[in-house]
Amino acid sequence: MADAAHPPEPRGEAKLPALTALLEQKFSGQVLAHHAQHGDETVVIARARMLDVFRFLRDDPACRMEFMIDLTAVDYLPRRPRFELVVHLKSLSLGHRLRVKVPVAEEQAEVDSITPLWVAAEWYERECWEMYGIAFKGHPDLRHLLLYDGFRGHPLRKDYEKGLAQPLVPLRPVRERWNYGERFMPVNPEQEDQAS
Repeated sequence: MADAAHPPEPRGEAKLPALTALLEQKFSGQVLAHHAQHGDETVVIARARMLDVFRFLRDDPACRMEFMIDLTAVDYLPRRPRFELVVHLKSLSLGHRLRVKVPVAEEQAEVDSITPLWVAAEWYERECWEMYGIAFKGHPDLRHLLLYDGFRGHPLRKDYEKGLAQPLVPLRPVRERWNYGERFMPVNPEQEDQAS
């Protein structure tokens, strides 16, 4: 029941969720869309200033997104732009979370790496590059993670040919990093070099 201390909110004007409102205020024109469902906020941001937005989300005292939970992509073929980068963030100190989406065109499938902000993003970005073909500018080590060198295509794209035969590659020697004997311990590189 509304009273003088708590007037009713005007109909038709929904109040923006807190993080969305903060981003709208700080980055005018960079929030392309937003929605909230069951307390989870989602914002779609422009690719041009995505690093500024992510840095703000990590560093601002009202956000404090210390934890990057997940990074992946979605292929919306035939929609344009075709891809959407999806990053899930969590503030452990404030207890809120945010889903951030960045539209990525097929013709320019490259975005800035967020690895300098969250080290955990390194392997997620490698996986996203392998599976969707989205490159990450400034990534420290953008190479295959799950697939082998020489693998053709990006298997999570919707137009990836199901029956595509991949080239056979010869087996490569593997350098063991651990001694699996009686005592599980790292291999001493000097002993390994002497043995070969």
